[in-house]
Amino acid sequence: MNRRQWLKFSTLAGLGLVTRTWADTFSNSTIESLKALPKSPTMPVMFIGHGSPMNAINENSFNKSWRKIGKQFGEGSDAKWTKPSAILVISAHWQTTGGIGVLASEEPETIYDFGGFPQKLYDQTYPAPGSLTTAEVTKQLLQTQRHTPNTPIILDEDRGFDHGVWSVLLPMFPKADIPVLQISLDRNLPHNIHYDLAKQLSALRERGVLIIGSGNMVHNLYAERMPNSKPYDWTLEFEQKMTDWIEHRDDQSIIKISQTMPKLTSLAHPTHEHFLPLIYTLGAKSEKDKISFFNTGYGSSAIAMRSVIFEA
Repeated sequence: MNRRQWLKFSTLAGLGLVTRTWADTFSNSTIESLKALPKSPTMPVMFIGHGSPMNAINENSFNKSWRKIGKQFGEGSDAKWTKPSAILVISAHWQTTGGIGVLASEEPETIYDFGGFPQKLYDQTYPAPGSLTTAEVTKQLLQTQRHTPNTPIILDEDRGFDHGVWSVLLPMFPKADIPVLQISLDRNLPHNIHYDLAKQLSALRERGVLIIGSGNMVHNLYAERMPNSKPYDWTLEFEQKMTDWIEHRDDQSIIKISQTMPKLTSLAHPTHEHFLPLIYTLGAKSEKDKISFFNTGYGSSAIAMRSVIFEA
């Protein structure tokens, strides 16, 4: 290691980053921008199955779990983690082509990207602020991913919160007092690149940012049965494979499943937008993180709600 590498290594060590990356991963400007965010104990990263938007307001086991998790952040008697300085959500419901958007609005609107639901759902708002500083740092981290030099990273000042964001955060953090931002899912990128991008974002965990992937472990609306129908066999099979691989920290089998098991994957995910947030969660975790599952039920015959938390 030469002197320049050593100096950068020492700086990264002070930032708490050397456990997740090499000393030459970040540019000097990115390291400086990370210093703009407050250092914190390592935040957890979680994948949340959000299911129907109605879970935001319905009194059910999914909503109850989200509320319980939210109470574990802060200084109350149930607190397990410090309050996040910001929340970064990778949602199934913001997709782009040929570039990645980073939400950079100071006052993001609540987006009602669905139809046919009761008026009570459309009356909900989530007035959390954005975080321009965190958005800029996020942009710089994404730009350090070496395999995406031709993928523009764009700060989006007009984007609001889609229901993959607010339907979960409304019960989890009802005060809406924590800044929230999103990044989009670029349809053009393969699974392994999404995974590598998430590895870059993992540095945010040391700077007070809670990273949430919001999708579903199984999501096929085309195959829906009547309400309260039992899950399909392929729903159970796909979910079990995901669970086993997560428990055994076999990220590569999850990343490659669309190639190794195309028929099963096409049933569980005819399109991949609800699957990709899981890939981001896996990339942002640490190999030393403890793993715990929650909301292991089903939203319907073809929607698995199984969720997972990775914590230091």
